[in-house]
Amino acid sequence: MKINENQVIGELVAQDYRTASVFKKYGIDFCCQGNRTINDACKNKNIDTVTVVKDLDRVSQERGESTTDYKSWPINLLADHIEKKHHRFVEEKILEIKPYLDKICQVHGARHPELFQIKEQFGAAAGELAAHMKKEEFILFPFVRKMMKAKTEGLKVSAPHFGTMQNPVERMMDEHSVEGERFSNIETLSNNYTPPEDGCNTYKVTFALLKEFEQDLHLHIHLENNILFPKAIAMEKELI
Repeated sequence: MKINENQVIGELVAQDYRTASVFKKYGIDFCCQGNRTINDACKNKNIDTVTVVKDLDRVSQERGESTTDYKSWPINLLADHIEKKHHRFVEEKILEIKPYLDKICQVHGARHPELFQIKEQFGAAAGELAAHMKKEEFILFPFVRKMMKAKTEGLKVSAPHFGTMQNPVERMMDEHSVEGERFSNIETLSNNYTPPEDGCNTYKVTFALLKEFEQDLHLHIHLENNILFPKAIAMEKELI
């Protein structure tokens, strides 16, 4: 696959998730702001577009373990995967990370006051994500599964009570952008999740967990913004 500067970032990552590592390297958001072209994103960051495209070409041509082709999955399977893997991951890691943040704030907060900001940002994200995921699990995903069942069985499907898929999808994407910004702040406050020299093992573990959380969230948002939501909207137009 030959990559060019006018390709849309989210669509490219949907085709080959390995390219996400390149965008991450250059600090280019491929999930919440994946609707931009490579050229537009590079101009915004004042980065050489040719260099980025060359890196993307190199990664896409490398041989290795095949990446999961989420784009080929039916939307009900993708919704199930997001709920069972990424939603459960968020729930479990929030419970694990919060006590660690409390501890390192108590022990290291006087010397590293940025820890209190990180704790505040993560606490806000934890509350918002919990509500966000429930809206998906009880409103959006059930209708996705209903549409897939109707399509498979050749049945008609009535319009949902929320009017059209576009309505909750826009709200979900707005909320994704907020969380993307929060974790961008956490990444900056933590010096790209780099613990200081006087950081204890708990400090190091906490930052490693926060980094893992952000990486999973990027994939989680990418699967929804760039694959599930567009496919669900297209299916709704086909069925209703």
